[in-house]
Amino acid sequence: MLSDFTHDHDGERLIGVHGGEPSGPTVVLLHGAGTGSKERLRPLVREFVARGCRGIAFDFSGHGESTGKLGELSLRRRFEQARSVIDTHAAADGPLVLVGFSMSGQTVADLARHYGDRVVALGLCAPAVYAAEAWDVPFGDGNGRFSGIIRRPDSWRGTSALDVLRAYEGRAVLIAPGTDAVIPSAVTEAVQESLAARAQYTRLDLPDATHQLGLWFRDHGDDRRAFAQAVLTGLDDRGWTATRSWVAKQLAPGRTVTGSRLLSGGWSSQMRRLTLDDGTDLVQRAFVKPFFRRHGPGLLNREASVLALLAEENGIPAPVLVAVDATAGHCDHPTLLMSALPGRVRVDEDDLDRRLDLLAAQLVRVHGVVPPERPRTYQAWTPPERVRTPDGPLWERAVDVIRRDPPPYEGRFLHRDFHPGNVLFSGAGPELRITGVVDWVETSWGPADLDVAHCSTALALLHGPAYGLDFRDRYEARGGHGLADGPDHLYWCLLDALHYCPDAAKLACPWHELGRTDLTPEVLAARLKAYVEGLLNRCA
Repeated sequence: MLSDFTHDHDGERLIGVHGGEPSGPTVVLLHGAGTGSKERLRPLVREFVARGCRGIAFDFSGHGESTGKLGELSLRRRFEQARSVIDTHAAADGPLVLVGFSMSGQTVADLARHYGDRVVALGLCAPAVYAAEAWDVPFGDGNGRFSGIIRRPDSWRGTSALDVLRAYEGRAVLIAPGTDAVIPSAVTEAVQESLAARAQYTRLDLPDATHQLGLWFRDHGDDRRAFAQAVLTGLDDRGWTATRSWVAKQLAPGRTVTGSRLLSGGWSSQMRRLTLDDGTDLVQRAFVKPFFRRHGPGLLNREASVLALLAEENGIPAPVLVAVDATAGHCDHPTLLMSALPGRVRVDEDDLDRRLDLLAAQLVRVHGVVPPERPRTYQAWTPPERVRTPDGPLWERAVDVIRRDPPPYEGRFLHRDFHPGNVLFSGAGPELRITGVVDWVETSWGPADLDVAHCSTALALLHGPAYGLDFRDRYEARGGHGLADGPDHLYWCLLDALHYCPDAAKLACPWHELGRTDLTPEVLAARLKAYVEGLLNRCA
């Protein structure tokens, strides 16, 4: 049963409904803008209450039965009203589950920042986020300053909400309707990218739904129940119950996990370092993003087989495989467990020449592996028909280079994602050495040029075009051979470099986490352009 309540805040009367036992987690459901109200959320509140939660929904001022004028509301006042309701009607200091629709995506992020570790789960339904400058501006009549800010193209990229979501480590569920005429797809993808960084993240797509998901859940019981179940999965372990149980079964008798921390620099997957009670460490890879989750079986089974192969190889410090659940049959996500290697990722400028020489020598050793069975043939990550570049003759010329059949090549064992972010170093100066090469999910069979090209692109973006252009020379000086000449080598280099158009900054998030905040979108775009120009001048 749900009962109505009245809550006075800042001279206005907010009307809400609540129900359930105070001993369970409190689920707070926040409606969107415009005609949104608590009424369409009542069935969803009941769904959470039926699952042992305390449920709360209310009308923001100017909505539904609450007093006040919608034009006087703002994102700041939405946050303050929600906080006041939670502080009064939720169990004191108890766990919170925040569910937000549309505009309340921003409000959920604001509340998550405020309540910190109390927030154990998020449910974001076609969420919106807004530029920081809009937060304190009244909504007005649709033609004022607030509307001007949010209508400015890409103004949402100036939001603080994405940083909050990126830092969040609990359970998170994103609901995406099949048709959304309100929220740009770029916003949805940015929210997903942020949640997938640390959260136990799941995306649920509703192909037949439109933006008004409150109405959809009201009228579609199966989807309503599936959403509630997804949000509440594994709350006691911040969503990771199944994975933690599986990991425990892979340990030696008597061993337990005593600590876990997220490793910086991951992009395709979440990497966690697990510390055992005897002081040893393991690394857990989990594919959380939908694309990588779908391809998890192939990627993780490939990595498992490669790690088993490399255990017999000298000179390649790869992790030792412990266990793999590639299909997520036992874990929350496709997961691989392996040994932890010493050292750390280096993307700074210290000892740079020495590090690049070591990278080149290590890549030569990788290409010397002769597997008993060839891995899959390489795949082009961005074929010419899918390349999107800035306008201009330079880019047209570059794309023309890869509009041809691949050049003939002598096949080799490729890491396929070899770059500074996947190599661990220890020591400094004369004692500097490589202690690990990680991330073997893309291992392939193909031309050595591809690995050289991929590392070269990363070096050009990290340290400047000259370092990318010179990496081939370092590779060959340390015994690497079999690279193509002239236009053929240019083909492989541009096949890799053009993968990062038109947004080279998509690589930057892991690098920023590792301290390279100087790598702004403008810097990366300029470096990529200069690198492509240098390739064309040198090899064409």
